[in-house]
This record gives sequence, C-alpha cells and structure tokens, in this order.
Amino acid sequence: MPKREKNGFSFPKKLLVAGLAFLSLVLIIASFFGKQGWIEIYKTKNNKNSLQQEVDHLTRKRNQLMRDIWELQNNATAVELKAREKLWLLDPEEKVIVQK
Repeated sequence: MPKREKNGFSFPKKLLVAGLAFLSLVLIIASFFGKQGWIEIYKTKNNKNSLQQEVDHLTRKRNQLMRDIWELQNNATAVELKAREKLWLLDPEEKVIVQK
C-alpha cells in the first residue's frame, strides 16, 4: 500500500493532479494564444468585417460608375454636362466670371 502523507494524498496522486493542472493550463493558454486561438479568431473576424465593408463600398462605387456609363452612352445631354464639368467647356454665348 502506498505511503500516505499528512493531507491524505499519496505522491503519485499529487503528481497526477499536478500533471492534469499543468496540462489544463497549457490547453487554456493554447486556446487563447495559439495559431487558431480565440485572439487570432477575433483578429480574423475584425479583418473580415473591414474587408466586407470595403467590398460593399467598392460595389456601390461600381454600380454608380455603371449607371454613369449607361447615362453617357444613352443621353447626349449627360455627355455635354460631363464635358462641361471635367473640361471646362463653354457654349459660345457663355461668359466666365471669376471672383476674387
């Protein structure tokens, strides 16, 4: 029969409890800081959310550009307005007034 110490647990049982406690501590630390730990999952979710916002923004921008292209292909007035805006084109009757 194994020799019991004061608190009633033998050395092999103490060793087993200490080993299980150490293993539990290692598993907890690995679950937080490991390659697929909770911290890495949190960072990945934040990165995914920011990338999704960027995709949404670029999708809205693309849709607006597609509407602009369609408008320029099908509306002569839109072509004239865009040319006036971008190239500062004027009608022969128009005058430019510059304020200081």
